Amino acid sequence: MAKLNDAEGQLAVEIARKAVDTFVSEGERYEPGKLPPIFKEKRGVFVTLEKHPSKELRGCIGFPEPVAPLIDALIDSAISAASRDPRFNPVGDKELGKLVVEVSVLTPPELIKVKDPSELPKKIKVGRDGLIMQRGYASGLLLPQVPVEWKWDEKEFLSQTCWKAGLPPDAWLDPKTQVYSFQGQIWCEKEARGEVVRKELK
Repeated sequence: MAKLNDAEGQLAVEIARKAVDTFVSEGERYEPGKLPPIFKEKRGVFVTLEKHPSKELRGCIGFPEPVAPLIDALIDSAISAASRDPRFNPVGDKELGKLVVEVSVLTPPELIKVKDPSELPKKIKVGRDGLIMQRGYASGLLLPQVPVEWKWDEKEFLSQTCWKAGLPPDAWLDPKTQVYSFQGQIWCEKEARGEVVRKELK
């Protein structure tokens, strides 16, 4: 699966920004013009909205699996992050100029196979991987940038993903729990409506 180049990544953020602005201001769905072919490929994608300059989360929703063309998943995620994240009230018109938009384009999740769950921390890497935790109907996802921002190690990352799934923090040690990893390409505005740059995780 080909990666997006920087021009395509920057365009993805610009589209997400326009989708948020158009929906919040006009109640309409933004419809872009002609796009590079990669936007027609099915990709997982998340759109994250943060308050500037506090970096406080304002909304984050996306598609973990490549079930829809990137352009459709991108616009749906942007609108949902602004209006349907159950943790927050919908974004208001006066907030638009104070939000930073971030787009994460994901690789398909892959099940991490281990003989003993205690080996899981050795199979993942903070700064590279995102995680999905599943057991029964419970499921939780954390993007690759989250453990970097919170300065978690691999074990804490696993525990926090369990918590996101509504599971006990040590549920990753249960053989019945399935752990998936994925990677992401991330672009974001440097400031509200600012220059779009690639986000490197360190």
